Amino acid sequence: MKPAEDVIGAVGLTVMAVRAGDTSVAMGIGDLPIVSQSHIMSLMEHAAIISMDEYLEPEETTIPISFEMITLSPASIGAELRGVSRCIEVDNRELTFECEVYEGERQVAAAMIKRSAVERVSFLARTAAQSLIS
Repeated sequence: MKPAEDVIGAVGLTVMAVRAGDTSVAMGIGDLPIVSQSHIMSLMEHAAIISMDEYLEPEETTIPISFEMITLSPASIGAELRGVSRCIEVDNRELTFECEVYEGERQVAAAMIKRSAVERVSFLARTAAQSLIS
């Protein structure tokens, strides 16, 4: 991973159009046809991942550590949502992102996401070893 001073401020952008299958009703987690929180979370996670594209080595990726979100406003079928992520802190290999989702100028959600930079092969090897031990 590049030095922290280069990584802080990295920005990622994502977009999605809310479809009927993206709603809480379709997912069976509510009875209103509004975008589900899991889709909002995925939009922000994707923005955070994209923001790191040019700062990680080819053999590196990031994995989720924590996610704290607040929903500010609903979005219905047909809404065009925009996810924005900005890296605000780097502590060793732990990255903190400030994320927001908008429909036009209206803010739909906000989150603080922590992800950890890992080397793919060694991470997968450790994961496989843990599965064998369990």
